[in-house]
This record gives sequence, structure tokens and C-alpha cells, in this order.
Amino acid sequence: MRTTQRKGDAAKAKAVHTFTLMGYDVAILLTESAAYDLIIDTGANLYRVQTRFSRTGKEVPLWRIHSNSKGYVVKKTAAGAYDWLYILTADGREYLIEECLEGRNCITPKESDRLVWKGGRVVDCTGLENQQRRKAFEGSNPSPSA
Repeated sequence: MRTTQRKGDAAKAKAVHTFTLMGYDVAILLTESAAYDLIIDTGANLYRVQTRFSRTGKEVPLWRIHSNSKGYVVKKTAAGAYDWLYILTADGREYLIEECLEGRNCITPKESDRLVWKGGRVVDCTGLENQQRRKAFEGSNPSPSA
């Protein structure tokens, strides 16, 4: 179980890193009870993000496992549980699916869902307002001396 938790922790940390570099504010939840791991503030909207780690990127499980007095309970994702699904693979590929995949067991992300980096910036991802985000990020100076 510890290895599984560490992989999840790595995906969450990488998502925080990626969304921060994209110029977004990131909120990290204090509890583990929500169906999402992060809240992303794009300046225009707030998005609840579920993070997942996958060794291969194929058939990424979407269920959540909880324990109770009778043992383990496997739950499929409920409608509206999160807004975006972020997936990190063992080889460092990142994917962003901009919808809640309710009721599904797993997903194999498409190449069109992949976050593509060039020169320290995301240059391609489906559906996000890349130009607005880049303009906002380029116009700011994140250094403490600014």
C-alpha cells in the first residue's frame, strides 16, 4: 500500500508543479475525503482536479477504494465528482482530461489529451486557453525581487 500511496503522491506533486508553471494558482486539500486532490484557479474559473499515476498510461483505474468496518469498498466515480483528471505516467508523460469520467472503471488517455512541453512551457493541450494563460504568465515576474 505504501508504494501505491507514494505513486499517488508523486502524481499530485507533479500536477502542482505543472499547473503552477502554467501560471495557475493551486490549492491543496487538507483532507483525503474529497473525490479530488487539487483546486486549480485559472483566474477565470476554479477546477477540481483528480490526480492519478499510471505505470504505462493504459487502462488507468478510476475507482476509489475505501475501508469501513466490513472491509474494503470499491466506488466508481460519481457524476460531477471532479472537473479535470490529471494523469502522470512512470516515464513522465502528463495527460489532462477535462471532464469527469463518472461510472467508468478505467481510461486509456489519448495522445490529444497529452500536455506537451517545450522550453519549460506547455505548448499544447486540448481545450485549455493556452494563449491567455501564456500571456498572463509571461506578463508576470515570479521572482521575489520583482
